[in-house]
Amino acid sequence: MKETRSVEKTVRDIRRHTRKKYPSEETIRIVLEGLRVVLN
Repeated sequence: MKETRSVEKTVRDIRRHTRKKYPSEETIRIVLEGLRVVLN
């Protein structure tokens, strides 16, 4: 069981480090675009 937790933690850490980081302006643009699609 301990080995499974270690593997899960490693995968989580890799995903966290490889996640794309958007600048604030880009994040706001993406959110607004998504809301526009949902509300129309």
